[in-house]
Amino acid sequence: MLSEIAKSAESAPQTLFYKIKNGLATLADENEACTNPMWAFYFAMNVEGANIEKCEEAACKDPYRAYYFALGIKGANIEKCQEAACKDPKYAYWFAHDIKGANIDKCRKACEGTEYAF
Repeated sequence: MLSEIAKSAESAPQTLFYKIKNGLATLADENEACTNPMWAFYFAMNVEGANIEKCEEAACKDPYRAYYFALGIKGANIEKCQEAACKDPKYAYWFAHDIKGANIDKCRKACEGTEYAF
């Protein structure tokens, strides 16, 4: 029974996220990865030779992914990521707290009037 399940799994189509998480994604998957902020972030993190600028463009459509892109991707454009992260006070706060080179005043302004004000 288990061998039948394994054979079935081998023939099942693999989603892009499955491929990224399991180290099976290649540069040929980059265009598809850059259609989703989460996929773009993980693609940049896990696929050697990924176009960082292209992935960053997609990741920065979401404040959460922009923050993590700046935090975890070598070569990230801090200003571009900060612009996106500061659209949400929570990530503006964490951006100021965690990202070396962050514009603290810009983050502070994004947090004004919220529970994240500092």
